[in-house]
This record gives sequence, C-alpha cells and structure tokens, in this order.
Amino acid sequence: MNGVQVAAPPSVWQMYRSMVGVGLLCGLLIVSVFLVTRPVIERNKAEALQRAIFQVLPDARSSATFRLDGESFAPLEGEAAGELVYAGYAEDGSLIGLAIEAQGMGYQDVIGILYGYSFEQDAIVGIRVLESKETPGLGDKIETDDEFLKNFERLDVSLTAASEIMNPIVFVKHGQKTDPWQVDGITGATISSKAIANILSRSTAYWIPKIRRGLDDFRRTG
Repeated sequence: MNGVQVAAPPSVWQMYRSMVGVGLLCGLLIVSVFLVTRPVIERNKAEALQRAIFQVLPDARSSATFRLDGESFAPLEGEAAGELVYAGYAEDGSLIGLAIEAQGMGYQDVIGILYGYSFEQDAIVGIRVLESKETPGLGDKIETDDEFLKNFERLDVSLTAASEIMNPIVFVKHGQKTDPWQVDGITGATISSKAIANILSRSTAYWIPKIRRGLDDFRRTG
C-alpha cells in the first residue's frame, strides 16, 4: 500500500529453530556451570561432614570411614560409595563411638542429619543437621534451639538380649518428656522436631544392632 512493503512474518520453522537454539545454549551453560562448581560443592560437603563428625563425637581426635559389607564393616578404600559410617577414636587410638548419617522427610523437604553414637553410654550423644529447608524462624529451630538439642546429649538406644532397640525413640510434646529415649518437641515446630525423632528411630533400629555386632571391626583399625 502506497509503495510500502510489509515484511513477511517469520515462518514457523524459523521460530522453532530459534527456540531450539536458545534452549541448547541455555542447557550448555547450565551443564558448564554444574561441571565447574561440582568439585567445589563436593569438597565443601566433605569438609562440612568432617567437621560434623567431631561435633557429634566431641571426645574424638581422629576418624575413619567404614563401609557396611554384608554383615561386617570394612575400612573404606577408594571412592565413597555404599552404606558408610564414621568411627571416632581417642588420642590413644581407642574407639569412642560412631557418627551415622540419616535422612527423612521434614515439613518442607528432606532433612539430612549426622548423629553420634557412644558405645560406652549406649546412647546418641550429639546431632548436627547437614541439610534442611525448614521454615526460617520455626522449623529451623531443630538446628538452633538449645533446649531441643539437649535431647541428644544422652538419648538412650540400648539393645535387648535379642539385639533390638529396647525402647524405640519416640516424639513427645514439649514439656512431656519423662524417659531418656523420648525426644521433647519444639513448640511451633512440632512437625520438624517430630521428623527428627522419626528419622532417628528408623536409623537406630537399622544401624545400632549391626554396629554392636561389628564392634571388633572398628577396634582393629582403631
């Protein structure tokens, strides 16, 4: 009209090709960033785990990683894979206890923890949250609430003669704890604190009998 030429709209193929090109570029950038940052992330996680081992086993001065191999434990050699536990040793090399990883569903996402088990006390003697996305100011109290963390200074996980947890760990509402195998919850963060109790109950039922049976496996290396 009036000698003005109107450009033809781009074809469907042109638009599709452009979208595919942008998608490939974005994918390449994401993969590149992942490959660059992955070693740093893994190194940071390993360092955080190492620190946590000595936090949940405060009397330990050295540690060694063991893999569950059938019904026994063997020192880890090579890449960290399989079901692992971390033995803590005193200055003289005597075995103090084990640090054990566990996880389960919290209020918003998976909660990952590390807890320390004392052979001498037959009890959990420390806990650290390794991974959590619980609500700031509420659910994250499982990491910061001193009164809640006192639950894990000596949380009983004694075994029966049949090598089963004598009194499975249970959650109770805040202020109602009467026994050393109960976890006193946090007011306002009931779901998150109950999740910790459930995680520990399942994990100790699985691990503690195996660990007690394999006690000599850890002492030899110690």
